[in-house]
Amino acid sequence: MADQSDKTEDPTGKKLEDTRKKGQIARSRELSTALVLVSSGIGLLVMGADIAKAIYLVTQRTLTLSRDETYDYNHMFQAWGSALETISFPVILFLVIVTIAGIYGNIALGGYNFTWESAAPKASKLNPLNGFKRMFGMNGVVELLKALAKFFIVASMAYMAMAIFQDEALQIDLELYPRNLFHAMDLVAWGFLLMCCALIPIAAFDVPYQAYKHNKELKMSKQEVKDERKNSDGDPQIKSRIRRLQYQAAARRMMQQVPTADVVVTNPTHYSVAIKYEQTGKRAPVVVAKGMDEMAMHIRKIANAHEVPIVESPMLARAIYYSTEAEQEIPEKLFMAVAQVLAYVYQLKAYKKGKGKRPKAVPKNLPIPVELRR
Repeated sequence: MADQSDKTEDPTGKKLEDTRKKGQIARSRELSTALVLVSSGIGLLVMGADIAKAIYLVTQRTLTLSRDETYDYNHMFQAWGSALETISFPVILFLVIVTIAGIYGNIALGGYNFTWESAAPKASKLNPLNGFKRMFGMNGVVELLKALAKFFIVASMAYMAMAIFQDEALQIDLELYPRNLFHAMDLVAWGFLLMCCALIPIAAFDVPYQAYKHNKELKMSKQEVKDERKNSDGDPQIKSRIRRLQYQAAARRMMQQVPTADVVVTNPTHYSVAIKYEQTGKRAPVVVAKGMDEMAMHIRKIANAHEVPIVESPMLARAIYYSTEAEQEIPEKLFMAVAQVLAYVYQLKAYKKGKGKRPKAVPKNLPIPVELRR
């Protein structure tokens, strides 16, 4: 296993994906807490008056029951239903705001991720040594500093809120009901919001720290990066052997097609191209086999063994070799040159059967475009 000091490379995409499947993603509890509390403070500030009004109406309705409602269960339940209906809307709206903030706070850093692996029991979690490392390591020091910072900042903001709203709070008992109730709810909402805002700088520090910590924990050594690339792309030696076997298989297939060719065009020493043309078909002449050096010699041997005509045309052989793959048609720009070669071959076959004159040799200067010459 590589030493931690050797892990200098950023995690690869594959490692990030693997750790994400295991539930190991960057999370900030401070961000989630701050969003929930700040949204709660804003919710109280926005919905506080409605909630206070609903509480007032519920109190008024439940404490002013008539004699009939007191002795009739149906009337009593109707009164309670009316009270719950009055208070349910502002409370449910407040809870929806807090719920949305809680969900977003958990997925804001690291995104949404669901996996059972993180919930599975692990022996490492029960190891007391790992617990001591977490308590007395760098992460434990950072968590301690955050806890102290939260205490002092929140305490400072609470003292500031008390100092700001002290005079108003002392005057509430002099106000008439229900105005004092609404005023008290307003003061509570503002004071709560100020104290919750104290968590914003803590969250602003914790988010980049958690991202940095997560990235540092996933750092890889250069050897690990090489091993992962090897596992992903395949062992170079195995890939080389596969390519060699594929080449050999393709070569065998080509050699099996040489006896069916109409002509083999050669360099004559370095290149050989076997061409087949079906006069009754609609396709252009097709390259059934091609090769250079030893492969070219092997193609010529098979052609000689099966009496396939061999024509020496160095420039045409190189042009076909570099412009056309096996089992592909000859490029249109080489039709005229290949046609002259095939015409010579057909006339030669007819001559050998005693049906014509001996054909003239294939011209050395065949019409080959400049861009196809090699």
